[in-house]
Amino acid sequence: MIARNKKARHEYEILETFEAGMSLLGSEVKSLRGGKATIKESFVKMEKGEAFLMRANIQPYSHATIENHEATRPRKLLLNSRELKKLHTGTREKGLTIVPLSIYFKGAWVKVEIALARGRKRHDKRQNLKQKQDKREIKQRTG
Repeated sequence: MIARNKKARHEYEILETFEAGMSLLGSEVKSLRGGKATIKESFVKMEKGEAFLMRANIQPYSHATIENHEATRPRKLLLNSRELKKLHTGTREKGLTIVPLSIYFKGAWVKVEIALARGRKRHDKRQNLKQKQDKREIKQRTG
């Protein structure tokens, strides 16, 4: 696991998850191998039938040349047409959001776990926290 968006599961109700590849430069992959990435403020944007990861911060690689990559540049996500269509209809018709959950290596490839999600209201967040706390208390009592 390279980077995880911890707040995503708290802020959003996850409806469906997808695994996407990322179009990266060599210096970005080197930086990811060093674990220098954050996706806290990032989101996925649909443009012309393609998905892009926006505002994901992959730090420049320290041993790269002068022509290093820009830290927060948009990165194309590699999904098949059926998945792209599902994401597009979810955002356009149902008013859902596409949120990145984590970045990780799968073999030699860098993958992003993204989710089609619905934003939670404040009272939903409180209710969810209360349910988690109740489950924790029950688990402690039973052993």
